[in-house]
Amino acid sequence: MKLGPSLHRIGSDIVAVYLVDTAAGVTVIDAGLAGHWPELVAELEAMGRSLDDVRGVVLTHGDSDHIGFAERLHREHGVPVYVHEADAARARGEVTSKPEWGRLKIGPTARFLWYALRKNGLRTTPLTEVVAVHDGDVLDLPGTPRVIGLPGHSPGSIAIHVPVADAVFVGDALTTRHVLTGASGPQPAPFTDDPAEALTSLHRLEGIAATWVLPGHGAPWNRGVDEAVREVSAAAAASGS
Repeated sequence: MKLGPSLHRIGSDIVAVYLVDTAAGVTVIDAGLAGHWPELVAELEAMGRSLDDVRGVVLTHGDSDHIGFAERLHREHGVPVYVHEADAARARGEVTSKPEWGRLKIGPTARFLWYALRKNGLRTTPLTEVVAVHDGDVLDLPGTPRVIGLPGHSPGSIAIHVPVADAVFVGDALTTRHVLTGASGPQPAPFTDDPAEALTSLHRLEGIAATWVLPGHGAPWNRGVDEAVREVSAAAAASGS
């Protein structure tokens, strides 16, 4: 799906992956689930690209539903995978977290689990090698992505600002579709290690001039960064989070 001149999405509102397309090649933001691989290949072909044009994968954090095909890209095509240093061990499968699920509804939760199952979510291959990044880094990749530390969902959660795509990729720092309840609109994401820290971290995004706020779960948001942060804060207050 093409969102803009340099911006594409694969996956769905349940689990999403983004591609930044420039003359220098393609940067992949998050790697979804292993079963998104055919969609990646098909979208690249539709863009007039191939896997050989992918210069790097940048992970917003190290959870299994964000690293899906990253190791395959690295192993088969030599693509480097970037992740914040604090989430490197998580991406390599060396540590895991067990955050509370919180409130849920049977229908949306079942759809999330079924989607993950169909997309080989139980067959995620941990990464063998990562390139560690830090808050403030500007990466030498297509779109010159800038790293913004957003600890809370995980210790190494980050946002990635790519001006050429007019976008900030936020991973699970927020969601626009709660996978466990089906609620839509900007709101705190489930499975968060430290919800209070995640809310505080979001304010680091305020003032960024970008139309698109792109989460790992939910519809693309195109009403600007500050409004997304405001709505997440309001949703958290309404729910007592």
